[in-house]
Amino acid sequence: MKAMVYHDYGSPDNLALQEVETPVVKDDQVRVQVHAASVNWHDWHFLTGTPFLARIMAGLLKPKTKVLGIDVAGRVEAAGESVKRLQPGDEVFGSSSHGCFAEYACLSEAHLVLKPATMTFEQAAAAGGAAVTALHGLRDAGQIQPKQKVLINGASGGVGTFAVQIAKSFGTEVTGVCSTKNLDIVRSIGADQVIDYTQEDFTQTEQRYDLISDAVAKRSFSDCRRALSPRGIYVTTGFSPALVRRGQWISMTKSQKMVPMLTDRNPKDLVLLKELLEAGRVTPVIDRRYTLSEVPEALQYIGKGHAQGKVTIPM
Repeated sequence: MKAMVYHDYGSPDNLALQEVETPVVKDDQVRVQVHAASVNWHDWHFLTGTPFLARIMAGLLKPKTKVLGIDVAGRVEAAGESVKRLQPGDEVFGSSSHGCFAEYACLSEAHLVLKPATMTFEQAAAAGGAAVTALHGLRDAGQIQPKQKVLINGASGGVGTFAVQIAKSFGTEVTGVCSTKNLDIVRSIGADQVIDYTQEDFTQTEQRYDLISDAVAKRSFSDCRRALSPRGIYVTTGFSPALVRRGQWISMTKSQKMVPMLTDRNPKDLVLLKELLEAGRVTPVIDRRYTLSEVPEALQYIGKGHAQGKVTIPM
C-alpha cells in the first residue's frame, strides 16, 4: 500500500510517499480502507518533534512510528478475532495515535464508531481529534454549564470551530475570538458575539466570562484572568508538566481555575460526537483539501497557523 512515511524529526520535506507493507490487524483491531483523513496539530508536533514533550511520546531520538495521521474515515476491510461491534463493510470514523496518512490503517475497535449516513467520508474524517479536544476542553476541563458566558479564543481554527458549536449545544452564550477575515465563518457556526482580535483585546473589556477556552494556546492565564468571572475557569490546549503544576497551585490558592489539557480518546466521546453530528448541532468546517501525495504541503499549511477549520486528505 502507499503511505506517507518519515524517519527523522524535522520539516515536511522529511516526508515521502512510499510503498509499505499493509498493516496486519491485531485481535482487538479493525483494518480500515482509508477514504479520507484530516490533519491536526498533533501531526505537526510529531513531525517536528516539538515541543520536547512530543519526543517523549513519539521517541526521543527518532520517531517510533513512521506514518502520521490520527483522524480517519473509511470502510472496515478486516476485523480481529475479538472485535464484537464492527464488521467488514461497515463505514466508520474515529481517531488513532498514528498511521492514517495511508491507504489502509489498523485501529482499535474502541476508537471507531459508525459513520453518520448523512455525512461524507471527508466530513467524518474532519470530526475526530479536534472535535474530541474541543469536547474535553469544554465539558471535562471547563465544567461547562447551560446559560454560562463562554469565550473561545482561536474560534476559527480546527479545534475552535468545533468548540463554538459544542459550547452552543450545551446552551451557553458564546463569544468567538478570531481575525478579521474569519469573522463571518465564526458567526455562521453560531457564535453569539465575535471579537476581532486585531481590533480589540478581549482581556481589556468589561465583559466577564464563566469559561475561557484557549483553543490555540496563545493567551496565558495571567492575560485572561481579568476577563474571568470570580469563579471562572481558563482552559488551554497548551500542555506541559510546568503548566499542570501552575494550574494546581492556582486552583488551590485562587477562586478562579487554570486547566491545561491533554486529550484522551474515549469511545463514549465519539458516540456523543456522532449524535451531535447526526442532529446537525455540529458541522465540520473544511478549509482546504489535499491528496495523499500532498500531505507535506498540507502540514506546511497547518504549521503556519492560519487554517480556517479543518484541512482534509480525501482519497
